[in-house]
Amino acid sequence: MNVLIVDDDPLARERLSRMVGELEGYSVLEPSATNGEEALALIDSHKPDIVLLDIRMPGLDGLQVAARLCERETPPAVVFCTGPDEFAVEALQASAVGYLVKPVRTEHLHDALKKAERPNRVQLAALTRPAAESGNGPRSHISARTRKGIELIPLNQVVYFIADHKYVTLRHESGEVLLDEPLKALEDEFGDRFVRIHRNALVARDRIERLQRTPLGHFQLFLKGLNGDALIVSRRHVAGVRKMMQQL
Repeated sequence: MNVLIVDDDPLARERLSRMVGELEGYSVLEPSATNGEEALALIDSHKPDIVLLDIRMPGLDGLQVAARLCERETPPAVVFCTGPDEFAVEALQASAVGYLVKPVRTEHLHDALKKAERPNRVQLAALTRPAAESGNGPRSHISARTRKGIELIPLNQVVYFIADHKYVTLRHESGEVLLDEPLKALEDEFGDRFVRIHRNALVARDRIERLQRTPLGHFQLFLKGLNGDALIVSRRHVAGVRKMMQQL
């Protein structure tokens, strides 16, 4: 079985490579990948059987790479590698995706590789997309790096996205997280579930409660789950919001 290692930490890559090389029946593909973009390119060119995939990486993180792999007809088996304090561990357990907690122990690595079977499309779909999706639809969860680690936010719990400088604030039922994904990319992916109400704001269509004009002539949109708080709707988007609300 050919194994591709994906980790931005050179010491972690070296250690995993040595450990895999000592196990009978597995060979490490070279070069390893240092980030998500490299991982996808190497998976396309080398067709590994198993990918040992770090979760926390610059650029595309491990969960985003898994979402991309879910689009493939024959994705490799994925075993996530995560720190002991990662919030995602519970989610990985629930979705039955293989995972290893750093620092990885040889016996745990061996067990995870043994359990990693192709195809694992259903496993990846359980974490990142609805199981019924063909692979071309949007994610069912959004991953965010927080002090807890990697936090998975179910899309149906998202109330709005608001862009501020280079970050986007995601407001959900239990709080807020910061994303480094562009607002336009989120609109392109989730446009059927979110509507733009301002150049810097997208709101969940099913969270819209009412549109109200203020005494000063501004428009406010009240959303379910915000406890009476409202967002400003720009004049440019008022007509579109009204039309959309009539269709709800």
